[in-house]
Parts: sequence; structure tokens; C-alpha cells
Amino acid sequence: MSLQLIIGNKNYSSWSMRPWVLMRQAGIQFEEVQIRFDSFDADSEFKRRVTAINPVGKVPALIDNGLAIWDSLAIAEYLAERFPDKHLWPADPRQRARARSICAEMHSGFSALRNHCPMNIEASLPEVGQLLWRDQAGLRADMARLIAMWTELLADQPADGLLFGDFTIADAFFAPVCSRIRTYALPVPPRLDAYVDRVLALPGVQAWTQDALAEHDFIAFDEPYRLGPDPA
Repeated sequence: MSLQLIIGNKNYSSWSMRPWVLMRQAGIQFEEVQIRFDSFDADSEFKRRVTAINPVGKVPALIDNGLAIWDSLAIAEYLAERFPDKHLWPADPRQRARARSICAEMHSGFSALRNHCPMNIEASLPEVGQLLWRDQAGLRADMARLIAMWTELLADQPADGLLFGDFTIADAFFAPVCSRIRTYALPVPPRLDAYVDRVLALPGVQAWTQDALAEHDFIAFDEPYRLGPDPA
């Protein structure tokens, strides 16, 4: 198999989740290579192994016959070109430009949401989410932008549609956000709540989620808000 996808822990690594879900949901065959987090220090096992694959020393990375592509958005663009029959972007040029815009916005923005609500699939943290919602204006602003974006996009779709109707890179990019919304019980309007349910029910997302739940890793530096994992 020519394609390898290098990822981190499925419970925590939102950036790894995006291309993995994209490829799995689109039916693109690949070999998964997981390098679990131990530390992000330069001399850690994780950093040494990942830096040998790509110069920035971060996951995800896609390897195609010796060619390394890193950064989740670059991977998505490469896959869209490599597999045009999979229609990973919307077919309509205007909608395609819109999808690229919101993926780039997710890629470079929503820093308060990402920083205050790190992805943690196995956890249920509604109390943490409630406190963050009360105290973090940046989180509330990020969620207001997300709600406005999704409301506008879904207004053009049938009740059971995704952001651009059928599954695209955009839905893969926002899948970790859907997970965060559930983990921290962040408030969204009913139609958007139903969209979150649809994304989390996608077979590719379900497969990632089940693998994440099976890891049973507790990475303390990724969970400063907990003393340990939830009891079984």
C-alpha cells in the first residue's frame, strides 16, 4: 500500500483525526502508523520518531511512495488532487471556494475553542465546559462565529444534509469540533446540534471514536483539568 498516515493518540489528536476521518469516510485505502504521545520535548521518543518523518516534528503526516506531506490542510488538498473521483471538495466552484475558506478559518482560527477545550473523546466534562463558558469570553466568541457559519451553510441544505450536502473535507475538518461540543456540553441551537449528531454518526468518525475509547491512555499534560481518567 503506497499511502501511510502518521498520527498521534486518537483520543487527543484532533489534527490527526481530520485526514484519518477524511480518508476512511471517502474509502481511500491507507496504512495507519500511530506514534503515541509521551512528551513534546525535543528529546522525547515521539519527537524523535516524527521528526525523522517530517521536519516540523508534528502529526499528522501523509507518506505517498516516499513523499512526505505534513499539515492537515496540505494533506487534504493533496488527497483531493490525488483522488478526484472521490469529490472531496464540493463540485460547484463557488461552494468549493467557500469550503476552502471555512477549512482555512478552522485551521488558523478558533484558538480559544481549541486551547480551552482540547479534544478528549473518552471524557465527559460538562462541568468544565460550564465554567469555561462562564469565564472565557474568547470561547463564547469562537462559538458565536461557529454557530453563525454553520447556520448559514446548513440553511442551504436539506434537514439531513452536511455542510455542503454530501460529505466533504469541510465536515472532516469540523469533526473534532463536534467531538468537543459533546465533551464539554457547549450550547448550540437544535439544528446545529442535529448536525453534530450526524457528523459523529458518520462511519469514519465512529471508527475513530471507537479506537480512541479503546486506547485507555491518560496523558497528564493533555489533561490539566483532571487528576486521572474517569473510572470505568
